[in-house]
Amino acid sequence: MSIFKKLFGGLAKTTSNITQSITQIFTGKELDEEFYDDLTAILLSADMGMEAAEQIIEDIKRTAKKQGIKTEQALKEALAASIAEILTTPSALPRVHPSIKEGNLDSREKSSPPLWRGASEEGGVVILIVGVNGVGKTTAIGKLAAHYKAQKKSVLLAAGDTFRAAASEQLAEWAKRADVRIVKHDQGADPASVVFDALTSARAKDDDITIIDTAGRLHNKGHLMDELKKIDRVARKFTDTPTGVQGVTPCYKKYLVLDATTGQNALTQVEVFNDALDLDGIILTKLDGTAKGGVVIAIKQKFDLPVVFVGVGEKIDDLLPFDAQAFARAIVGLN
Repeated sequence: MSIFKKLFGGLAKTTSNITQSITQIFTGKELDEEFYDDLTAILLSADMGMEAAEQIIEDIKRTAKKQGIKTEQALKEALAASIAEILTTPSALPRVHPSIKEGNLDSREKSSPPLWRGASEEGGVVILIVGVNGVGKTTAIGKLAAHYKAQKKSVLLAAGDTFRAAASEQLAEWAKRADVRIVKHDQGADPASVVFDALTSARAKDDDITIIDTAGRLHNKGHLMDELKKIDRVARKFTDTPTGVQGVTPCYKKYLVLDATTGQNALTQVEVFNDALDLDGIILTKLDGTAKGGVVIAIKQKFDLPVVFVGVGEKIDDLLPFDAQAFARAIVGLN
């Protein structure tokens, strides 16, 4: 099945809600303020957020004035174009990597989606995965490992969740399914030491990609966030040091896993974790279980953070690299 078809199927609940509502309010006549109010309500019902909804409405008004919108198809095309623009246009304000704030003139930039070519030749990639309990973090890591393994990358998992009972065993099972290596310690071990050992092993074995699991911590627990920052410092110490492969500095990405069914509460999680770690992107799980998939747009609009992967099912290959254009068309029912 193509990525677009999987994405379209995963967005079925959100798409159905939007398209059915548009059919109800669209008359084919001149678009008036009552129509725009109703369309705004539809966008908000999908959790796109007020800022994004207002921008989309202004875009639709400009399109209607310039080109005219006489059919539902034309309206959906205009909606998709506006949504895609929000998802692909970077903020005017540059994001700053923590190492730059600390005086290290690190010129690395954020990228989306995270599909690196020749990662081992460029020093390797380290991915730190964070998130609260219950969002599907361990499952997302397993599927992410399988995704890169399918691209012929050598992948190592670091079992940094030493707090939750059986967390390492669950990650080990995913490592087995994806056929990748794993470094783990006993329950209760220092998570930062697990990460240190994993990164040391990855460097020795010249692994392409290291994915670090962390305890699913409540974002209002200060000491747990401090532990996460310690792991981040260990990872940055490694990734700020050139490898023996042509002396190139490894790439370091920090992704927050969110449950799409939590709606606007996801924005609070993004804010707290982003303040603590300066995130590089979002992995959105359970997109197939919600009618509020528009939260993707709200996240990008408010935080200028890209959604890099989306989960649209239970199978190991149901974690998809995010495609803004495909998403924009799928969410308004254009296939």
